[in-house]
Amino acid sequence: MTTTRSRSAANAPDGGPTQVSERQARQVAEAAREKEWRRPSFGKELFLGRFMLDLINPPSQPDAERSAAADEYLERLGEFLTGKVDGAQIERDALIPDDVLAGLADLGAFGMKIDKKYGGLGLSHWDYCRALMLVGSVSPAIGALLSAHQSIGVPQPLKLFGTDEQKQKFLPRLAAGEVSAFLLTEPDVGSDPARLSTTATLTPEGDYLISGVKLWATNGTLATLLVVMAQVLPSEGHRGGITAFVVEGDSPGITVERRNSFMGLRGLENSVTRFHDVRVPKENVIGREGQGLKIALTTLNTGRLSLPAMCVGSAKWCLGVAREWAAERVQWGLPVAKHEAVAKKIAFIAASAYGMEAMLELSCRLADDDRNDIRIEAALAKLYASELAWQVADELIQIRGGRGYETADSLAARGERGIPAEQLLRDLRINRIFEGSTEIMHLFIAREAVDAHLSVAGDIIDPEAKLGRKARAAARAGGFYARWLPTLVVGKGQAPSAFAEFGHLARHLRAVERASRKLARETFYGMARWQGKMERKQAFLGRVVDIGAELYAMSAACVKAHSEAAERPEGLELADLFCQQAHGRVERLFAELWDNTDDVDVVAAQRVVAGRYAGLEAGIVAAPDSGPWVSRWQAGPSEVSDVRRRFSQS
Repeated sequence: MTTTRSRSAANAPDGGPTQVSERQARQVAEAAREKEWRRPSFGKELFLGRFMLDLINPPSQPDAERSAAADEYLERLGEFLTGKVDGAQIERDALIPDDVLAGLADLGAFGMKIDKKYGGLGLSHWDYCRALMLVGSVSPAIGALLSAHQSIGVPQPLKLFGTDEQKQKFLPRLAAGEVSAFLLTEPDVGSDPARLSTTATLTPEGDYLISGVKLWATNGTLATLLVVMAQVLPSEGHRGGITAFVVEGDSPGITVERRNSFMGLRGLENSVTRFHDVRVPKENVIGREGQGLKIALTTLNTGRLSLPAMCVGSAKWCLGVAREWAAERVQWGLPVAKHEAVAKKIAFIAASAYGMEAMLELSCRLADDDRNDIRIEAALAKLYASELAWQVADELIQIRGGRGYETADSLAARGERGIPAEQLLRDLRINRIFEGSTEIMHLFIAREAVDAHLSVAGDIIDPEAKLGRKARAAARAGGFYARWLPTLVVGKGQAPSAFAEFGHLARHLRAVERASRKLARETFYGMARWQGKMERKQAFLGRVVDIGAELYAMSAACVKAHSEAAERPEGLELADLFCQQAHGRVERLFAELWDNTDDVDVVAAQRVVAGRYAGLEAGIVAAPDSGPWVSRWQAGPSEVSDVRRRFSQS
């Protein structure tokens, strides 16, 4: 379902936000969801209390020849990064040099995910993520550039929804080194696309004129090809709605007005981009009119895997630094690694790195297998890794003490090893916001996790459903729950010999199976208690999702360790360590489902916002109060200089 809006509302003259109701906003988001489950999903079943280990074990194995070619490529990429890329200089200059960009183009790094028939490397999801780990360990800014270019930029939407003509026209250019960007966010539109104000107006010739302003376009200053989301107004013969376009970055009417600066990823080329009557041929529509948001969400199903890849790379980097430093640094007559308070932090870093990598690798293997629906698994991997990697980097700084807080340049200037731990913390912070904030990811995954319930019982709790629909829903729900609820009482996890082939890891898989059934029961209790108000219990839903993420990660760790036991026996130890730590987190989350301060916190927050506690702010110099919280834009041509950047690939 799309939202019909007047022309004046869609492109307000003062650049104000489009006004839509909460229900309209939810309808737009719901309409973009994939509503059917045509392929199996381990994550979906896990939330329903069905621990279907056979869906992930044994993990699918890649083609040997393809893997060998990927290994050879990664070796060449590593040599280039070691010899030609100075991550510290990129941080100082806030700029990725032209020769580095050209070198990456020569290596085919801009075409890692593009099929070979279009000039790309055709790497698997897992090998692509391995490459991003490698790149990000040298320069997170380059990792972000390559990820945004091909995970959510033009290559991925065209791979999934593009015509043969579009692929042949654009993909060879991108594989050769042209840069792409994805433009959805606007000054007042983040995770709420129903309020999108950028318009695409039909011309008599059947082409489109795009007008609007896009914010936070990663690669926006460099990109020569753009994916732009714009609202097409419904008209005779045109369904309208949010639509995806491929737009030439140098088209008349496009102005890159600003390059944005951030607390981390200082080399990131991120822009404010204005469109004023930018002509786009009808052949450049991706998919169909009104399909843009669905294209964006489907693209992110696998595109999100690039973020946990860089989080895993960061965790591995932290582990190496922590290991060497803790063995070298002596305090109170002992290396700091021998002090229990520090030892626990080192163990957490090691276990987390293993668990995150297992989760990422399994998700990539499932995506490469192409027989699985991974929308939940990829989202869990993004959510989990972005949160855990931030904690890992924070613990590394604590282990390093004052040196963790000091910049790499300052350390080097006084003769010590220039370890950029504080930079890593700054660089990682955005991953909890990029491509779906933690809060949005909780809601996205929760919606998918309760899909089976809403499919049979949704009309019961829908205030607009008529009595006939409610009666039919009640009959469906009665049949579903009569069959489903008894399956949550007992299961394989209660059998002492279950999963015996996993050795001492079997106890963790039994715990996951039991916890999966418990999670399903708790979710059902929540729905029975709150019914239609369940969607507003965001803290409860967040904990449900976090439990599911821990269970998925535990499962992945056990499967990885078991499958690699002959080559990496130490993996059994790491998986055991990770699962013990994760089990403690799961137990705390289960307890907090019902024993928490959620209700009182919500009341307190409303009082804060209403100004009841404003006196608490006395005694300080307050933050600046000049300027709007959210900038407004005026329709029309740009009035500032263009700041786009182009680099030579020769």
